[in-house]
Amino acid sequence: MKIGSIAVLGAGQMGAGIAQVASCSGLPVVMIDIEQKYIDKGIGIIEKSLSKLVSKERMTQEEADVAMSLISTSVSRQSASDADLIIEAIPEVTSLKISAFRELDEICKETAILATNTSSISINELAANTDRPDRVIGMHFMNPVPIMRLVEVINGKDTLPEVTDAVLRLSEKMGKIPLQCNDSPGFISNRILCPMLNEAILTLQEGVATPEAIDGIMKLGMNHPIGPLALADLIGLDTVLHIMNVLREGLEDEKYAPADLLISMVSEGNLGRKTGKGFYSY
Repeated sequence: MKIGSIAVLGAGQMGAGIAQVASCSGLPVVMIDIEQKYIDKGIGIIEKSLSKLVSKERMTQEEADVAMSLISTSVSRQSASDADLIIEAIPEVTSLKISAFRELDEICKETAILATNTSSISINELAANTDRPDRVIGMHFMNPVPIMRLVEVINGKDTLPEVTDAVLRLSEKMGKIPLQCNDSPGFISNRILCPMLNEAILTLQEGVATPEAIDGIMKLGMNHPIGPLALADLIGLDTVLHIMNVLREGLEDEKYAPADLLISMVSEGNLGRKTGKGFYSY
């Protein structure tokens, strides 16, 4: 099973990053979003990222130009019809992703692989809304995509071994290290990470220490590059809350109940870096 062309659904931070690493690996990629303004913003993200890599001498200007030439854009999902692999990177809303997978299943050729960049939504649930559950898989890239080396590859219960092998080979071609797991709430990355972030929020809620002390202890004592509260701000507190709820409901265990402080901050609109205020001000 060979992947010679890619479509990326979504031109946000993640979608743009995925399109960039795909084009840098020499593959033609079409980046699709619902409005031209989102496409323009995504192209700007890619151009800025490539420029930074050139300035750091991690690639030449000629290589950056070639990568940009391999990226086309569209505001129509019909443009994904001929792609060998479609990577969905739209907002983390189950209904939106199910709708997208149903549409892609109708649009795309029968041999196409449908992948999702979801960080927590069930691969099996998405696959069940298509007529090709054996060709549905998770490709969970880490943010920022051009820098982070991991791709968490999530197999659904029906995913063909040939599909998995093709995605593993592609991930390596993109310069990533793919590691596999089976579909389960939160997969591996967020099942382990988000409860740690939630525990850090609980210690703050209980007045055990200040945000600076909590983050400093984890950075200096555990050699983490960023503290858990600063990381929660970076991810987005609404996203952390969503994943904790996915874990709580999916695993049916109250140990995954989100902290009251997390719930209240999200309800107040203090979501971290993207709103300028979370556990820190930005």
